[in-house]
Amino acid sequence: MKNALTIDLEEFFQIHVLSRIISPGQWPKQPSCVEKNTQRVLDILEPGHIHATFFCLGWVAERHPDLIKRIHSMGHEIACHGYSHQVIYNQTPKGFKKDIIRAKAILEDITGQGIIGYRAPTYSITRKTMWALDILEELGFRYDSSIFPIHHDNYGIPGSPRHPYQHQGMNLVEFPISTLAAGPVNLPISGGGYFRLLPYGLTKFALKRLQNRDRPFIFYLHPWEFNPDEPRPHKLPPLSAFRTYIGLTKTAARFSRLVDDFEFSTVSEVLKTMGLLD
Repeated sequence: MKNALTIDLEEFFQIHVLSRIISPGQWPKQPSCVEKNTQRVLDILEPGHIHATFFCLGWVAERHPDLIKRIHSMGHEIACHGYSHQVIYNQTPKGFKKDIIRAKAILEDITGQGIIGYRAPTYSITRKTMWALDILEELGFRYDSSIFPIHHDNYGIPGSPRHPYQHQGMNLVEFPISTLAAGPVNLPISGGGYFRLLPYGLTKFALKRLQNRDRPFIFYLHPWEFNPDEPRPHKLPPLSAFRTYIGLTKTAARFSRLVDDFEFSTVSEVLKTMGLLD
């Protein structure tokens, strides 16, 4: 069984926990590491001919079109992560639509192909922002991967389906972020800070449990998570600093083990094998 491997392509200074410290107006003045960090990911994937879905930020693609072309030329899927990496619950429907149209156009111009996948910054499709799904369908997206079925202070829809499904009354397919059910609680076990925090053996055990039930999982990381030398702003709250920096020295080695232990492909290909995309 192949699982979906995803990379959220963005600069370190654009992550949500830094949004109160580094405003979008300050982004152009920040040192860019996205090319170097992404190359670390590509270097791990290339020997095994492993293809992933890269959810690309329009702001980054606009400034690094050759990086997007390189990723695309290697057979990876290019999908949309919006333009300005602003959480949806801080946007109006009109502003959200404008942001997505801009990002989608940039990525399609670079790749010469239609963009059919979307992931919201910080998984910010919540119960309060379900209206965003209608806009995604209107703009021609075929699938979304923004819903995290857990309790969290920044995102999450507890109780929502844990496996890929088609939204009711829509053509749009959802590939929710994978979790492991433990009684009434869903445990996050499929990427990001959870991957860096938990022992690798525990992550592997949890992902194998999902596979043993004939369910493909979706895994996610960010290129900045492969860089243990990322800047450390002094004003970052302790909890945010812990979530951001824990385990950065271990990411590359653990990721190499992960792609050896499991079979991966793009989101589109996995959904096609499930009969949810044509």
